[in-house]
Amino acid sequence: MPTFVYMTRCDGCGHCVDICPSDIMHIDKTNRRAYNIEPNMCWECYSCVKACPQNAIDARGYADFAPLGHSVRVLREEKKGMISWKIKFRNGHEKNFVSPIRTTPWGSIKGPAEYDAPRPEDFAKQELAHEPEGLNIKGGLPTLRPGQRKQGVV
Repeated sequence: MPTFVYMTRCDGCGHCVDICPSDIMHIDKTNRRAYNIEPNMCWECYSCVKACPQNAIDARGYADFAPLGHSVRVLREEKKGMISWKIKFRNGHEKNFVSPIRTTPWGSIKGPAEYDAPRPEDFAKQELAHEPEGLNIKGGLPTLRPGQRKQGVV
């Protein structure tokens, strides 16, 4: 279900705009508040929901965990290092889920331009560019020799 913004809570900080992978969160130039310009294109990744410091962005939950008439609230508590999800059912019953925030400091991940360009022989390997380094696997990933592959598969 797509995200939506509580206009009374939003202060127009733009965190949701910066983090939205599908570039559908924008700031209204008149009201200086965030809004979802294309709800049908929302990936439902919850990045904007988790990034909002004002808890102004919400999403409707799916019927498999929160049936019709429910509400879902996400609260990011950076001081505690936790994200909590509160689901309230039609009958008033509430369920709370708490997860640790597992984010890296902003700017700490190297961009593609910061790595060496792949060599021609790298394209014949099974591993992706920079995969062993990112997975912390010394000596690289284990690979199949041509004799170990299925017949007919290159």
